[in-house]
Amino acid sequence: MIVASTRLGKAQRAMAISRIYGETTKEVFDKSEAAVPENSPKKLLIVMSSDKGLCGSIHSQLARAARARLEKFPDADVVAVGDKTKAQLSRTNAKNIVLSISQIGKEAPTFNEAAVIADQISQLGKQYDDVEVLYNKFVSGVSFEPTIRPAFTTAAIEEAPKFSTYELEDEVVGNLSEFSLANYILWGLAEGHAAEISARRSAMDNASKNANEMIGKYSILYNRTRQAVITNELVDIITGASSLE
Repeated sequence: MIVASTRLGKAQRAMAISRIYGETTKEVFDKSEAAVPENSPKKLLIVMSSDKGLCGSIHSQLARAARARLEKFPDADVVAVGDKTKAQLSRTNAKNIVLSISQIGKEAPTFNEAAVIADQISQLGKQYDDVEVLYNKFVSGVSFEPTIRPAFTTAAIEEAPKFSTYELEDEVVGNLSEFSLANYILWGLAEGHAAEISARRSAMDNASKNANEMIGKYSILYNRTRQAVITNELVDIITGASSLE
């Protein structure tokens, strides 16, 4: 529990830093009134999980949210970050998965990891009209919720009604789109990592409590059985001694 609490504290610090960058990026898009185009034939869903289990229902709830999204957009492509999401979505939506990324979630995520994921997505060579990042949002030490963040494309940013107030050069807009995607990926990784560590700590705590209860029950059963055996042996000894008198 001490180790888990230490890891959770480290994960929460990384999450707090990622929220600063993520919320700043979101504020830019909110003030510029950026929006997803109404006609978005090419949609990408980036599902953020990890490779590790033993943390309750955190991965299954995320996969359930992803499947619900794919029911609404059946032709959407999926990037599965983490083996757990890939394994669950492969059973029902294998045709939608265009990229899977593993070796995620061992330590607190960094921007370099997020940038590598964003770069691998760009190397797919596909132009998407709508990109969404789906991850587990850390709510508290005992709760989390699947959350979707829209990552706006270059076209969506350029068409934002109030984006011109920032007075950026045209070639900067593409860089902003890629940078914001990496920011949102980092945000999702950090939130999901903190939620996973918290869920794993809760699962370990519950397992320890259940094990202690089981040990207590079997200890009582053992002592009762042992006492019954001793009592029977004493009865046999006393009966035998009485018969010799």
